[in-house]
Amino acid sequence: MSIALLWSMTLVFSAPALLPDQRLVAQDSTEPAGAPGSIVDAADIQSVMNDEPTQQPGSDQPSGIDLLSLIARGGRFMIPIGLMSMLVVTLSVERMLSLRTEKILPRSLVNQITDLAAKHESFPPSTAQEICIENPSPAARVVSAMLMRTGQPLGDIERAAGEALQREADRYAGPVRWLTLAAAATPLMGLLGTVWGMIVAFHESSTLTADRSRSEQLSEGIYTALVTTLAGLAVAIPAAILAQYLENRIAKLFHRIEELAFVIAPGLVRFVGRSRMDEEGQLRPLDNGTPPPMAIHSPPPVASS
Repeated sequence: MSIALLWSMTLVFSAPALLPDQRLVAQDSTEPAGAPGSIVDAADIQSVMNDEPTQQPGSDQPSGIDLLSLIARGGRFMIPIGLMSMLVVTLSVERMLSLRTEKILPRSLVNQITDLAAKHESFPPSTAQEICIENPSPAARVVSAMLMRTGQPLGDIERAAGEALQREADRYAGPVRWLTLAAAATPLMGLLGTVWGMIVAFHESSTLTADRSRSEQLSEGIYTALVTTLAGLAVAIPAAILAQYLENRIAKLFHRIEELAFVIAPGLVRFVGRSRMDEEGQLRPLDNGTPPPMAIHSPPPVASS
């Protein structure tokens, strides 16, 4: 009984010591978060372990991306990419204007030549040549190359038309090849700038200052480096699309010129071996009275004794 009484008195007198101190619970609101005795947040500990700066409450939100500042951060590698973009725009506009149907295949030329070739037995090459002179164009030059072979075999006429067609197509397709080059080379320029920017970023992260963390330094360097890749792709993708479109347009237009040449070819068959066209566009009869050149025979070999 005495032992139980002593144990009860011990619990009563020691009870105030077991209660939490009110001064520990009610902290001063003006006490800084990092002062001794304050509670440390787990997020702060994680940010310190990750070497990241702690974001203070009420800090400014990340601003949007400005295009001009983005281009400026690309560095000197943006200069060749900018020149390529100017080349792509210039060539695209120039080829769009040059490859209009009326400039390649004038409607008046097609209508008049088709009407003349409707009757093969009465097709007038001289009149067709005058129409070609009045409508200068790639189609007119191809048709004129055929008419200048009047009187020759049909195979030679078609061969002359094919050669003239290929020359004209190459002349119009030449500038388009520069667009294809720009579409292939500009991403490589952007990749070169990105690789160089990454090298610089990792080099600078090895020598950090006291006010900057490693992750902040790397993120800024990688952000700057990727700008050139973005610029290269922004130029290359439209260039590739435009180059393919213009190549298809050239093929379509010159295929129509080839069809026009096939319409004319049957009307020139009746002149084979009978007439020819001179430089002035007039038909002249062939001089068939000239005897063919005599074959030269070598003397028989002398038999040796």
